[in-house]
Amino acid sequence: MTDGLTYAAAGVDTEAGDKAVELMKDAVRRTQGPAVIGGVGGFAGLYDLSAFQRYRKPLLATSTDGVGTKVAIAQALDKHDTIGFDLVGMVVDDIVVVGAEPLFMTDYIATGKVVPERVADIVRGIAQACEVAGTALVGGETAEHPGLLAPDEYDVAGAATGIVEADSVLGPERVRAGDVLIAMASSGIHSNGYSLVRAVIKHAGWELGRHVEEFGRTLGEELLEPTKVYASDCLALARDEAAQVHAYTHVTGGGLAANLARVLPEGVVATVDRSSWEVPAVFRTVRDLGAVPRGDLENTLNLGVGMVAVVGADGADAALARLAALGVDAWTLGTVDEHDPSSTSEDLVVGTKGVHAGAVRLVGDYR
Repeated sequence: MTDGLTYAAAGVDTEAGDKAVELMKDAVRRTQGPAVIGGVGGFAGLYDLSAFQRYRKPLLATSTDGVGTKVAIAQALDKHDTIGFDLVGMVVDDIVVVGAEPLFMTDYIATGKVVPERVADIVRGIAQACEVAGTALVGGETAEHPGLLAPDEYDVAGAATGIVEADSVLGPERVRAGDVLIAMASSGIHSNGYSLVRAVIKHAGWELGRHVEEFGRTLGEELLEPTKVYASDCLALARDEAAQVHAYTHVTGGGLAANLARVLPEGVVATVDRSSWEVPAVFRTVRDLGAVPRGDLENTLNLGVGMVAVVGADGADAALARLAALGVDAWTLGTVDEHDPSSTSEDLVVGTKGVHAGAVRLVGDYR
């Protein structure tokens, strides 16, 4: 008589999952303050909201996202301790756009085979980024999917919840003609457009281990540069009354213009001056290697601008000073003006992501 099939024989190792939890739990605990109830390993994370009873009309904000095909770079390099910054940045920085403080986050990792050390590296990165954002990591899930994913393949996703006072919500309702656009530099490609980037690299025949003089490091190291997490800096700026923050936009999929248009009201147009910044080397390299048209670059990659604050005209200097004090590289990107609805200029970006609001126009040439 032959032995029957077991879960382990089917490719799922529950003991490896338990070991991964042991390796990651200290990093997770460091993100958890007294508001987190319970420890690692529960069915659900609990968060004490009693400290927010002071709110007159509290609103909860939520966001979910993943890292996309950037995980292929991490897998190729067998380096997994930074991809968590990409996940956290994609999630919590969407929440701060409305002025909400991200309170807690959960993560989900699907992999072909649970390698405890690899899973622990991923979660440690998530936890470190949560510390930067001031967000508790209250739970997560690691799922082993043999036969669906190869043993070395994985994908990550996450969700976060934040809170904001109703009369403090940032967004289109606050934006007016005369406002100023303040750009915050990205740390690199962040976590959007890697399908294009990877296609360009493959077309050029470049290897990830290739040293690139302009980068001062290998191509793989440059492409794996973690996403900058803006959450705490954006919240600090929003609390500075002198800065007069009216809105934020997180420059993710779709590029600068498409995302900026989402936070503008109808009747205004934001004019972005390309000459106000120099496009970082990694984007120029992608452009040159793939002969990528400027329109495709602008509609896919952040090109060096990771977050934009829309501030009152009288608050621009204070906003720049505050960001400088926080160590954020920032500059004046452009202005918001009244928009003539009869204008049909082809260079206007409007109606993106299903939002019919303001318009954006990019002018000039990059340095």
